[in-house]
Amino acid sequence: MATISLCMIVKDEEENIKDCLDSVQGIADEIIIVDTGSTDNTKSIAKNYTDKLYDYTWKDDFSAARNFSFSKATMDYCMWLDADDRMKEGDRTRLIHWKNQTDGTTDVLMLPYISGFDEEGNAVFCYYRERLLKQTSGFVWKGRVHEAIECHGKVDYQDIRIEHHSKKQTYGKRNLHIYETMRQEGVYFEARDSFYYARELYYHKKYEDALDEFRDFLRRKDAFIENQVEAYRIAAYCCYALENEKEALNFLLKALSISVPSGELCCDIGKHFMDRQQWTPAIFWYEGALRAPMREQAGGFVQKEHYGYIPCVQLSVCYEMVGKREIALDYHKKAGIYKPYGAEYKKNQEYFKSVN
Repeated sequence: MATISLCMIVKDEEENIKDCLDSVQGIADEIIIVDTGSTDNTKSIAKNYTDKLYDYTWKDDFSAARNFSFSKATMDYCMWLDADDRMKEGDRTRLIHWKNQTDGTTDVLMLPYISGFDEEGNAVFCYYRERLLKQTSGFVWKGRVHEAIECHGKVDYQDIRIEHHSKKQTYGKRNLHIYETMRQEGVYFEARDSFYYARELYYHKKYEDALDEFRDFLRRKDAFIENQVEAYRIAAYCCYALENEKEALNFLLKALSISVPSGELCCDIGKHFMDRQQWTPAIFWYEGALRAPMREQAGGFVQKEHYGYIPCVQLSVCYEMVGKREIALDYHKKAGIYKPYGAEYKKNQEYFKSVN
């Protein structure tokens, strides 16, 4: 059996923190809340759950704040959550079971982080994160933004889901500002910093700057391979935005040389050809997406619909366009099995009704 310190950093989370803490009842032996400057009722709500509430002056450094929260922990494991994270009852029960049954030799417990949902609330975007860290193993958060732990020792993977339900309606400039400040200060960028800085530039539609940063990142020998694949994909999106279609396809094809083709990458390449009405190569790549292994524990981001629903919808269209309606209908039916409520499936359903 192990004991757990739940460690959270929060600011102005009065709409979230109660639901978060209610969803993890019975897991933590102590709850540590580090407030970085709330002006709402976050702290008063937190006091209903713990007396270990600390004020912390924000320094534009998520790792510094997380390390401060871990420094206050006294139990066997530190578990981190954000205020807009939730656990469903079954996952909460499974984590309590793991806690009661573990022999304490695990250094890192990796759990799936679900951060994207479809219109019916089903998970479509997920990746594994280091969720519980053994106190005596000396783990330290690194990175001012998109902070992470360099894992070592015995790493255990469990299918116990944490769901991230962000209520943000706009994408703020906070992270971009932190990275730009780091550059102005002459801070050395680790490969991870370079990758996420490039993504921030892309999100803020600074496509030329993002491409320059992605190119620098992709030349690095210390880059994580799953981030490299993602970098090639987003660099391609930058090229499409800049109307450089040839270079976009080159980026996507380069990604094939470094890893097993993923469903996401195959769908990107399939879309390239489909958008140009090149139906036969589009079919090749969308069928490849259906064959691609979903490598959830590889450390990269997984968009689950790219392994079933999306390629089936697109294959239905492609085969219809090349005059093979029977195959088109077959893929249409398969899309309906994956997602009968999908808008694309419903649209195709009306089309096939009209032509039969």
